[in-house]
Amino acid sequence: MTTAATSKPSALAWVLLMLLGLLWGGSFFFARVAVLEVPPFTLVFLRLGLAALALHVYLFGRFDLYATLLAQWRPFLVLGLLNNALPHTLIFFGQTQIGAGLASILNATTPIWTVLIANRWTADEKLTSAKILGCLAGFVGTALLIGPSIVNAASAPVWALLLPLIAAVSYGFAGTYGKRFRSIPAPVTATGQLTASTLIMAPTCLLADQPWHLPMPSAYAIAAILALALLSTALGYLLFFRILALAGATNASLVTLLIPPSAILLGATFLGERLDWTDMGGMLVIAVGLLLLDGRVLHLRRQPAGRST
Repeated sequence: MTTAATSKPSALAWVLLMLLGLLWGGSFFFARVAVLEVPPFTLVFLRLGLAALALHVYLFGRFDLYATLLAQWRPFLVLGLLNNALPHTLIFFGQTQIGAGLASILNATTPIWTVLIANRWTADEKLTSAKILGCLAGFVGTALLIGPSIVNAASAPVWALLLPLIAAVSYGFAGTYGKRFRSIPAPVTATGQLTASTLIMAPTCLLADQPWHLPMPSAYAIAAILALALLSTALGYLLFFRILALAGATNASLVTLLIPPSAILLGATFLGERLDWTDMGGMLVIAVGLLLLDGRVLHLRRQPAGRST
């Protein structure tokens, strides 16, 4: 039997992936703005807490939300740690020393880790040559897009480079672990993991940052925090868990390959930034990687050879 995880991403899954890429492409910019004024632990707590609050309001009285949260609180804690609390904290600490472009490139290794982890821990997402080639092509395309950031990496502290990489590994485990929530509606899963991760981050934030002593952020930083929480997190995770249920962990992780081109296209559209040949080449290589991972083009090419005349 073909499951959602083994089938190729549907047209709906691809549309949702593109939209999620736009939302998460903006998250690195919002985080870079906010982390200049708000410590990382506090920023993670605000991002997760505001997003969780928004989803509780949105879902109030629907989906039998609180009964599910009580029944599944332990799995939600694990998912919240792997998919939110740990990777967000690592990325935000890394971004105190490296830019959004370099952080997104390191984050783009997520599909590679997800393929390897899913191959080991699942029965329906085994390693194939197309998956390996597709992930590598996507990563090379991302590197082309963020070329100047790679040069700047030489001057960045090693720990700041390692933190987003460890976050990518955590996302790989989270995507694989998250498959167990496939029978739960995506909004409930998103609310459950964000609630759990908020509870994880609350004592860390209070003990480490003592936020009551922090100065009031600027209006610019507050706007960035709200966008990060409501758009990139609350709405973003509604889409992510819908994609995970539709297409599986490996396909859901492809969004990290769409984040850098989304950020660059947003900059060109709304900020007047210029696209050069490396940008176009990087997007083309990413597109090739996505086609390899989708598999339909290769399948169509093989079909005529397999037909008898």
